[in-house]
Amino acid sequence: MNETTNVSIRIDVQLKKQAEELFSDLGLNMTTAMTVFLRQAVRSQGIPFEISRVPNAETIAAMREAETIARDPNARGYTDLDALFKDLKA
Repeated sequence: MNETTNVSIRIDVQLKKQAEELFSDLGLNMTTAMTVFLRQAVRSQGIPFEISRVPNAETIAAMREAETIARDPNARGYTDLDALFKDLKA
């Protein structure tokens, strides 16, 4: 049998409870579920599933503003970082 070690993580109490319930329904405990995840991550050399983030309202607004600026031929652009910082301070 392989030598084992302990791993300690901090997670939200409610998330832990929900995960334990899910894993229990699948016939797994937290240790087995985490081992499955880690083995799959090592096999795939990355996170073994797609991670997607839904941007918040502020990020969506910034993205829309960037798209608008990119399409606006009159939008101010910079090739000089010093000029950008000078204008930001103005």
